[in-house]
Amino acid sequence: MLAILGFLMIIVFMILIMTGRLTAMIALIVVPITFAIIGGFGSEMGPMMLDGIKSVAPTGIMILFAILFFGILIDAGVFDPIIKTILRLVKGDPVKIAIGTAVLALFISLDGDGTTTYMITISAFLPLYKRIGMRPIVLAGIAVSASGVMNLLPWGGPTARVMTALNLEMSEVFTPVIPAMIGGAIFVLFMAFTLGRQEKKRIGIIEYDYEAAAQPAATAEDDYLKRPKLIIFNYTLTIVLLVALIMELLPPVALFMLGFAIAITVNYPKLKDQKERVANYADNALSVVSMVFAAGIFTGILSGTSMVDAMANSVIHYIPDAMGSHFAVVTAILSAPFTFFMSNDAFYYGVLPLLAKAGAVYGIDPAFIGRASLLGMPVHLLSPLVPSTYLLVGMVGEDFGTLQRIFLKWAFGSTIVMIIVCVVLGIFPL
Repeated sequence: MLAILGFLMIIVFMILIMTGRLTAMIALIVVPITFAIIGGFGSEMGPMMLDGIKSVAPTGIMILFAILFFGILIDAGVFDPIIKTILRLVKGDPVKIAIGTAVLALFISLDGDGTTTYMITISAFLPLYKRIGMRPIVLAGIAVSASGVMNLLPWGGPTARVMTALNLEMSEVFTPVIPAMIGGAIFVLFMAFTLGRQEKKRIGIIEYDYEAAAQPAATAEDDYLKRPKLIIFNYTLTIVLLVALIMELLPPVALFMLGFAIAITVNYPKLKDQKERVANYADNALSVVSMVFAAGIFTGILSGTSMVDAMANSVIHYIPDAMGSHFAVVTAILSAPFTFFMSNDAFYYGVLPLLAKAGAVYGIDPAFIGRASLLGMPVHLLSPLVPSTYLLVGMVGEDFGTLQRIFLKWAFGSTIVMIIVCVVLGIFPL
């Protein structure tokens, strides 16, 4: 019954947000509470909800200060030279713009943090998309697709969870999967090319005066915010922060808090200016962070009621014995819906060990199961349980359900391509 209740909760939730009946934030709160009451967990909901909120609190705070940090850099004009360079290269061609978006997002995703990828990619490209007339949802979809492939990096999170859950080394899990990541990256570039052609067919190549179009993204009235004399300092600060994130010198939340404090103090030393800059991003920050904490309630109830465990066990139980020898491929396919419907922690620490044990019965090495479990990441990032994706749609001003409707098929395409690469190269057996 718990499994049925869990699946029904997910289905109702998805229908409500994809049809626009409820906003994602309201659905994240109302739907799990309703199903917890139906399941007889009404008296236990409080602690579950608090546990869920506590689990996402560091992420929520990190996103808050990431928004403020990169917002300060945007105001100071850090990304204006990037926009100028892109304009010079793409010359108003939507195909080149889309491919450039993918290349930049793939490159920035090397830090393994989706939040950083979205902040920089959207900040650099959104003014260009608007100026050319391309749909911002295309920008968001390319960025999330690139991040989905690069999220397999060990410092991105999922790979580290696999190594911990199955007691494996990086050489056993991540290194063999690198060719699959390359295949996924090529697919993202193909997707960007296809979407760029669609946009080119819709709006054509926009001709414009480069000298006028290459002006900074901000409007004239924002010129007083620019800090061209501090651009070297701001670039250095950004690079140092990204290196510190990759090297894990401090927790990400602490690094972004410190980075924001330094950035706003150096660029806007006057208290009046600081208050104005923080107030300017308060609306966006509030909408994103509130979504993160709402997602905490959803995951808290899903885990606290043991619906997650029941759902996982039911799926594993119904896998036919004839599929046993193909269990690695089965795991790779299941990783997409599993990580879409539950948090990474729930899947990799709760479900993956069960899948590894089931695979062992059929003689499948746990390392193969671990590698296969990573390939659903492109789909995972379109889950309503991923906080950074709310930041992405908020920045481009689009609806979460719209992003899912358009790009879920592309996300599954990335997963399928990586599975094919793994099977062909023997990264795990067919």
